[in-house]
Amino acid sequence: MPPAITPDDNARTRVLLTIDTELTIRTEEQPGDWIDGYARSYEAAGVGVPYQLRVLAQYALKACFFVDPMPACLYGIEPIKRMVDPILSAGQEVQLHLHPRWYGPRDGILVGEYELNSYDLNKQRDMITKARELLMEAGVPEPCAFRAGSYAANDDTLRVLAELGFRFDSSHNGSEHPWPSSIDLPREQITPVEYLGVTEVPVTLIGDGPQTRHLQVCAVSLGELEAAIRHAGAAGLPVVNIVSHSFELANRTGTAPNRVHVRRFEALCDFLSTCRDRFPTVFFSDLDEVELDVRSDMLPNSALRRFGRMVEQIWSNQVAERGA
Repeated sequence: MPPAITPDDNARTRVLLTIDTELTIRTEEQPGDWIDGYARSYEAAGVGVPYQLRVLAQYALKACFFVDPMPACLYGIEPIKRMVDPILSAGQEVQLHLHPRWYGPRDGILVGEYELNSYDLNKQRDMITKARELLMEAGVPEPCAFRAGSYAANDDTLRVLAELGFRFDSSHNGSEHPWPSSIDLPREQITPVEYLGVTEVPVTLIGDGPQTRHLQVCAVSLGELEAAIRHAGAAGLPVVNIVSHSFELANRTGTAPNRVHVRRFEALCDFLSTCRDRFPTVFFSDLDEVELDVRSDMLPNSALRRFGRMVEQIWSNQVAERGA
């Protein structure tokens, strides 16, 4: 059971529902046309972005979609417009995501490195500048927040973001540190901090045995999500930052819904709707006055919650992933 909230605990902890939104490809050597990638990663067996937007609207919640516009380097701007138009029409937020594999394709073959932090500062500047231009060309207002694909940012990334006028980064993920998430902050940093000219808003972590685990819809149980949010409220943390993906509610092949993940997402939205007075969902553009330098106090490990997640994962992997 999630920890109880004491009667005198009146602080409000804001919740960022962040959804990394990108095109998938078959192989780097033969990426194919964008229609196939769009179907498998954006529409994702009927539980992709259009479905997620409907659920968010049903519960009157805010979410930030980190959209990767770099496929436009290969396919042109049309698939990016197809991704962002429904999100903006639904009144949700679009911020910048970037996977460098798409940058500078030659003869239809992707030639970039997998991770942004594999490049030096100047090359990162070129890529982030290009990505911002493409996102705005697709109709998105100038982004104020950034997340590197695979969380693969480093200190040079933040220096570039500050130079380009970004206010927020959300690439620091202690469970993926020091690689590929390589910003030079403590692994356990989960509260917003001013660093190298931007406000870093880390992905929220929970204790997981001797390690940590980040709050990702497909990777933790509903019990862990609710407990982490309640714990953040009791500890006075200003923000909980939850991750999902455009394709995450489908099975790994993108051919059918993963019913475990779908139910978890719907239940999380129901929980946040019910508790909106204490845990309001927000956009990055709502965070101008976010409290900084609050002690990072993550939800401690719980053997019972961990066991519950393992049971859910077994059912998800053995049953839900096979459902057609």
